[in-house]
Amino acid sequence: MNQLSPQLMLGLIAAYFLVLIITSFFTSRNADNQDFFLGGRKSHWLLIAFGMIGSSLSGVTFISIPGAVGATPELMQELTGVATIKPNIQFSYMQIVFGYLLGYAVIALVLLPLYYKMNLTSIYTYLESRLGIGAYKTGAAFFLLSRLIGASFRLYLVAIILQRFIMDAYDIPFFVTVTGTILLIWVYTFKGGIKTIIWTDTFQTFSMLLAVILTIYFIGQTMGKNVGELAGMISNSKYSKIFFFESGWSDPNNFFKQFFSGALITIVMTGLDQDMMQKNLSCRNLKDAQKNMFTFSFTLVFVNFLFLCLGVLLYLYADYTQVQVPLRTDELYPMLALQHLPAVIGIAFVIGLTAAAYSSADSALTALTTSFCIDFLNFERATRPEAQQKQLRLFVHIGFSILFLLAILIFDAINNDSVINKLFQIAGYTYGPLLGLFAFGMVTKRIITNQALVVIICVAAPVISYLLEMWGNEQGLTLGFMVLALNGLLTFGGLWTISASKTLQAQV
Repeated sequence: MNQLSPQLMLGLIAAYFLVLIITSFFTSRNADNQDFFLGGRKSHWLLIAFGMIGSSLSGVTFISIPGAVGATPELMQELTGVATIKPNIQFSYMQIVFGYLLGYAVIALVLLPLYYKMNLTSIYTYLESRLGIGAYKTGAAFFLLSRLIGASFRLYLVAIILQRFIMDAYDIPFFVTVTGTILLIWVYTFKGGIKTIIWTDTFQTFSMLLAVILTIYFIGQTMGKNVGELAGMISNSKYSKIFFFESGWSDPNNFFKQFFSGALITIVMTGLDQDMMQKNLSCRNLKDAQKNMFTFSFTLVFVNFLFLCLGVLLYLYADYTQVQVPLRTDELYPMLALQHLPAVIGIAFVIGLTAAAYSSADSALTALTTSFCIDFLNFERATRPEAQQKQLRLFVHIGFSILFLLAILIFDAINNDSVINKLFQIAGYTYGPLLGLFAFGMVTKRIITNQALVVIICVAAPVISYLLEMWGNEQGLTLGFMVLALNGLLTFGGLWTISASKTLQAQV
């Protein structure tokens, strides 16, 4: 740490959270349950579109995408002695991003009209009206599990960085670091919920993009290049290849695999995710929500392209200054920003990484609270007074904050990167049953005849998918994110076996 002291970084993070807390103070005044859940359905679509960029990118993405650009087989062989092909090398990640556009179009034209027509607060309420109580509770429970593990994992990775570069200098235990970070999230979200998140997301997205733009600018200054010359360097570099058609399905960078994976990821992890959809449902009407979705999707393409350009420039800068690329390419951006580039870049990086991490964690906490209150405590049907509901919502919010804390401490106790990453991967399998449930409800007109079996099917499908993926890897057939489609298809097929046509059900 040649540029920034722990004291300075701690001050930066404190100032950052002070801005969020002040924002919360002004946006959460007189907030009721509807404001917490849906912002009173008064959010401006353009504000949501910009803020969702930060929510869609995590702290992991902030440092991983730039690092993956140069993870070529040649570099991996040089660093590790083993030639491998890593997913998303060079600009291949753009193939996934182009798939996002297809996925967001499906969300805007198919899912959002359905959600607005039914006037939903929790999107899983649809499952009850279409497939029954078993499907409804199962879908909501899968969301709670996957979001809790996923958000905790991302927050854990950032907490480790905070601990290493800041808190260790003061001999502060990891438990205190994690407790403090979660407490700060709770402070600025517990009252306003989505009404506050819409505004804090905007600030967090701005902070993240500012870090990337400043880093690119100062790399250009150091190398004596203007914007046009930097663009030429990126285009002429060995990292600029976007499309990969040459290899077959076993290649993790195959265009068709990545394109359709991107579309599936978007439909499932955005369109069927309460966290991401809750912001869209806070728009004034369907038309605004669709404008938000299309604006956000095209802007996200540009932002991801910008991250990849940054990745190329980081490798070119490392070569220019003869800095050794770290064995873990995820560490390239932090290393250069904090140890080699001017101090202003270190400052921007710390704020940008913090923004990337907390923009996903704060909205996840709000979405988990919303889903539990609506889907399991029946807020929309209960006759409890508003004051009692607000108090109960507060306890739920505290409860999920504690679960965040416990999950992160469990990750830390495991202290094994491969095991932790495997847990994160397994959590992603829970989106497959959601895909199958929604697809079955929307594509067919069949009625579920046994609600108890829905749970068994939705648990069995991810397990079978996982086993099939492991078998495929042994055979050299890498499914990658396409395992989502397999998972959803197994769920769909299982639901078909325990269903009957409406005509047959009426006769019975």
